[in-house]
Amino acid sequence: MAAAPGPARSRFAVVGGGIAGVTCAEKLAVEFPSEDIFLVTASPVIKAVTNFKQISKTLEEFDVEEQPSSLLERRYTNIKVIQSGVKQLKSDEHKIFTEDGKEYMYEKLCLCAGAIPKLIFEGNPYVLGIRDTDSAQAFQKHLAQAQRIVVVGNGGIALELVYEIEGCEVIWAIKDKAIGNTFFDAGAAEFLIPKLTAEKRETPIECKRTKYTMEGSEKKERPVAASDKVGSALGPDWHEGLHLKGTKEFSHKVHIEKLCEVKKIHLQQEFLQLQQMSLAFPKEEKNAEADEVLWPVYVELTNGKIYGCDFIVSATGVVPNVKPFLDGNNFAIGEDGGLKVDKHMQTSLPDIYAAGDICTASWEPSPVWHQMRLWTQARQMGWYAAKCMTADALGESIDLDFSFELFAHVTKFFNYKVVVLGKYNAQGLGLDHELMLRCTKGQEYVKVVMQNGRMMGAVLIGETDLEETFENLILNQMDLSAYGEDLLNPDIDIEDYFD
Repeated sequence: MAAAPGPARSRFAVVGGGIAGVTCAEKLAVEFPSEDIFLVTASPVIKAVTNFKQISKTLEEFDVEEQPSSLLERRYTNIKVIQSGVKQLKSDEHKIFTEDGKEYMYEKLCLCAGAIPKLIFEGNPYVLGIRDTDSAQAFQKHLAQAQRIVVVGNGGIALELVYEIEGCEVIWAIKDKAIGNTFFDAGAAEFLIPKLTAEKRETPIECKRTKYTMEGSEKKERPVAASDKVGSALGPDWHEGLHLKGTKEFSHKVHIEKLCEVKKIHLQQEFLQLQQMSLAFPKEEKNAEADEVLWPVYVELTNGKIYGCDFIVSATGVVPNVKPFLDGNNFAIGEDGGLKVDKHMQTSLPDIYAAGDICTASWEPSPVWHQMRLWTQARQMGWYAAKCMTADALGESIDLDFSFELFAHVTKFFNYKVVVLGKYNAQGLGLDHELMLRCTKGQEYVKVVMQNGRMMGAVLIGETDLEETFENLILNQMDLSAYGEDLLNPDIDIEDYFD
């Protein structure tokens, strides 16, 4: 009687089909063309980075394409995609057990399983989280029947959502004093707000980054991840191609409730028993009026107000998806719940690396870099983790990648190009810093953060063309005291100073 076949073996395995995992697997496949690279992912589709453009030393732009995993295997014949979730990791045996009952052995493993949404009120059918393409499409479907929704959260997805939604009243509940607290200060928020309330929508600026294509699978149903599986994170411009329209004819109606959180969610029956007043959509400068409409669900805020709505969008950030890997493995965990990694992307367990949203950078960072769970950092970490795994396998040493010298991110909010550099919100700088501002209403907003005469960070909204100059000034830490306010003088070509 033949013995049962043993577990499949590979020198390198990667878990996660998002930007970090795919980038890591691709880089390993190139470095080791004769080795099989296992890529374990629960989803039938993967996220591929395409049209990558380095627009300055540290700023980068790329498209994110959602593709069937077979395309990845065609491009890299040594990548073997294993479509299954991870049931258990036995780090001491260098083994992964998948949910379909198989086991795989590795020499080096990189965990890139991303993060999962922090849902307010888990399990409530009226609360939708938006994290991956499937949940974004479910949201579009719900929105088509909706007259009013409540959006909770103040990060990137919430910001893009409230701007893109048309034909539906939006009550936006944020726990901060100003919108977009993750990316902006109150000044930048004030600059952006007129765009939210404008009735007429303008043509979107060309900011080519994301395409969700399914090339190679024409005429076939798009593969869908099972609803209880976490798909990988949305890329930039995730809402492009989605028709985000409610049932009403107006363009834009957003009301912001600041400094509050959701206290309770009441179903219609519970709310009627409470015998309390819910509020109509607030009108300009008028006192709150009672709502005549009966809604399927009601949101009670910590400021005492109650609003009825069709459903609630929870966009309150993410938590690292570490749970499948913890049982029986003594990983060091960061304060934010991620797997701690050192400057070579190694976790606290031998031969296990981590990259992207699942990890917590635990090395002594550059004074102008910090970790944020963004698609750009996922790509950089995935690529760098593969380089570190390669160096380790070949017994070579490696320096920390240049992308970790300066925090740099380019995106688009409210149809403006937005660039954030360094400690753009004076994160961790203490009180002895100063801000310099330049603002042209409706056109541009420029803020720089200075400390001891040196530029530490910047926020650039609009077409400022200052990103490369400011990037260099932050990187070389030149003493700029002599230039004073001229740094932001629009009549002086700042680049001429520093050529």
